Amino acid sequence: MDWRVPLADVKLGAEEESAVLEVLRSGWLTMGAVTQAFESEFAAFTGAKHALAVNNATAALHLACLALGIGPSDEVISPSLTFVATANAIRYTGAKVVFADIESDDWLCICPNAIEAAITERTRAIMVMHYAGFACDMPAIMRIAKERGLAVIEDAAHAVGASFQGKALGTWGDIGCYSFFGNKNMTTAEGGMLTTNDDSLAEKIRLLRSHGMTTLTWDRHQGHASSYDVVALGYNYRIDELRSAIGREQLKKLPAGNARRAALVGRYRAAFSEHAPSLVLPFGESRGNSSQHILPVLLPTGADKQEFRSLLKQDGIQTSFHYPPVHTFEIYNDRSQDFSNSLWMTEHVAKRQVTLPLFPTMTDEQQQLVIESVVSALARIDAS
Repeated sequence: MDWRVPLADVKLGAEEESAVLEVLRSGWLTMGAVTQAFESEFAAFTGAKHALAVNNATAALHLACLALGIGPSDEVISPSLTFVATANAIRYTGAKVVFADIESDDWLCICPNAIEAAITERTRAIMVMHYAGFACDMPAIMRIAKERGLAVIEDAAHAVGASFQGKALGTWGDIGCYSFFGNKNMTTAEGGMLTTNDDSLAEKIRLLRSHGMTTLTWDRHQGHASSYDVVALGYNYRIDELRSAIGREQLKKLPAGNARRAALVGRYRAAFSEHAPSLVLPFGESRGNSSQHILPVLLPTGADKQEFRSLLKQDGIQTSFHYPPVHTFEIYNDRSQDFSNSLWMTEHVAKRQVTLPLFPTMTDEQQQLVIESVVSALARIDAS
């Protein structure tokens, strides 16, 4: 469909084209000097000691679990209001996912009190997800982790460029995992990154992302090694030089892109407060500096979400929703567990949540179309 206003829109420019062309002409296409530069620049950007590039964020989450030694008989606490990859990465190791509720209908991140209530003698780690690029309550979560001896993995797929108390999201816990998928604030088409300040974890991740090999092809090409050993059951989670080249250029553009997102969100808030007061925009309180990855809104209780989205579609405006709760999917639907109380807020929010268009190249005219369409749709739903 030819949307008048798409949900997201990615524009790559001459800088990315030139960077990719340079790699193509170099003759070295995977895990070389460009990737090393990308990792170094990303580490400096986040303030992390180590940054390790991989082929996607799901691989990053899987590697994080593996590096922390999570496996069968372990439990990892996770939100259900997240993309399924968050939970899947835990299950890849044979561990059990234990879902915890979100804070409120204003703050859609995992709740520290719910985390504490979910801890058992089998709990090994907490996996948080910074929903829409807004910070989980990391001081409280880190305090719980320290008291209980638990590791913390940050799913920062939405949160590149976001921070809390001056510290980058993704660098609070033991390992942070970022996404550079095609609709993210910075993209490499597919791609991801892990950050950590722990030397031992960084070394494990380096081994596991490339077959458990002690040296890479690039090392041997550079004359730094002539052979290799395989010391772990690793995976092929490597990124290529083409994506790393795009990532380096995208990283330069990220601060300006995030600033434009913030300006657009400010305008949305002001307009809806005046013209659509029944519409709830979560994250109204202040907690750090968000990357504003997506714009989630909550419809009035009882409003027909499908009708609302259909009315916007008729106006050429694309919407989505983030997310169907993971515990409602068939593969996670453990009928021996009753989530009616433990995940009440997650389910309440999911019924009402719609995601509206937000991207740095959105024009004022496009945003005005969205605002007018939302106001009109709400009025029509109320009238019916």
